[in-house]
Amino acid sequence: MAFQDFITQIGSLGRFQILHLIFVQICFILIVPHTVLENFTAAIPSHRCWVPILDNNTMSDNNSRILSQDDLLKISIPMDSNLRPEKCRRYIQPQWDLLHLNGTFSTVTEPDTEPCVDGWVYDQSTFLSTTVTQWDLVCGSQTLNSVAKFIYMTGIFIGHLMGGHLSDRWLSESARWLIVTNKPQEGVKELRKVAHINGIKNSRDVLTLEVVKTTMKDELEAAETKPSPLVLFRTPNLRKRICLLSFVRCVSLISTVGLLINLQYLTNNVFLLQCLYGVVITPANLLGNFSMNYMGRRTTQIIFMSVMGISILSITFLTQEMQIPRLVLASLGGAISSASLTSIAVLSNELVPTVIRATALGVIGIFGSAGAALSPLLMILVTYSASLPWIIYGVLPILSSLVVLLLPETRNQPLPDSIQDVENK
Repeated sequence: MAFQDFITQIGSLGRFQILHLIFVQICFILIVPHTVLENFTAAIPSHRCWVPILDNNTMSDNNSRILSQDDLLKISIPMDSNLRPEKCRRYIQPQWDLLHLNGTFSTVTEPDTEPCVDGWVYDQSTFLSTTVTQWDLVCGSQTLNSVAKFIYMTGIFIGHLMGGHLSDRWLSESARWLIVTNKPQEGVKELRKVAHINGIKNSRDVLTLEVVKTTMKDELEAAETKPSPLVLFRTPNLRKRICLLSFVRCVSLISTVGLLINLQYLTNNVFLLQCLYGVVITPANLLGNFSMNYMGRRTTQIIFMSVMGISILSITFLTQEMQIPRLVLASLGGAISSASLTSIAVLSNELVPTVIRATALGVIGIFGSAGAALSPLLMILVTYSASLPWIIYGVLPILSSLVVLLLPETRNQPLPDSIQDVENK
């Protein structure tokens, strides 16, 4: 509790903290769009097999000249169960007899079909070019689209591992960190700087090296032995908290990232859905902050993750024709997911002890990044069932909300400064 007394003296929410908050938000603004960009750069437009009679401009067949495009399509591409042209197969030979059926079913055997051996024709009305159309990541190669997203998210995961070490080199450290790492003079200087920015007068008289050393005596003694990451798992209560928080963070990001990078599967208009998500995310986060302050961190996390899971599961029961309900549920799920990530981040900060908080949050963050990296791979399951990935994305948040019940509430509770504080609770 010693350092918190200094925070009160220099201003707990002043100009300094607000400026830092703004800078952090700018970083998020620059980073997050790269993830949701996958909905556009890796979009899967409507497609069908390339067939000579339809797509070869040099064809001189007299019949193909007098027939309409719809007739040519009918004799070249079989229809799926929704009476739409198949995306991955074509007739081996043009089926001229189909022109005379007039909507009735043929009594003969089904014509022979083959895969799209000559490539595909893509609808360019919305996207002129994507990674899918560039490399033909459809049909038998559709899983490679998920693998490409996995590689991208793996890059973020590697960056997460490296970021901590790079930030120690390039960024100025907090006053608390400077003091407990045997740099008290620099820590006092940082405290005075914060007090000056926040407009606190006479801080030089109060914040002296002697006062800091005396007030933070216990923390300085505890910091003499630098704890390793293994210490997180040596005591029962702390081990339980780290494991549960890591699981919740991992599972939350699996569903959140899975939803945000696959919006194109949920609607026919990904641009509209992306705009709706951007509109509702700010009110959702404001609601999350209000809920955390008045209902508690744990209750907020439970409610928000449950709502997110129910929203995703509900979409699986709606047909593609029910576009408005799908848009509403997808926007709600995306916005709530962002607010729930904020609440679990706050809960994690307040449940781990100060002396090893950076290490603990790093471990929890690694599990979260691993979940985000694995998330795109679940879409490979669409080859077995179109709804299966979304069922998993929906069940996981509900499961994590149940796990949160095993964690203590932290609203209006003092932050644990040492591992002993966690164990004593």
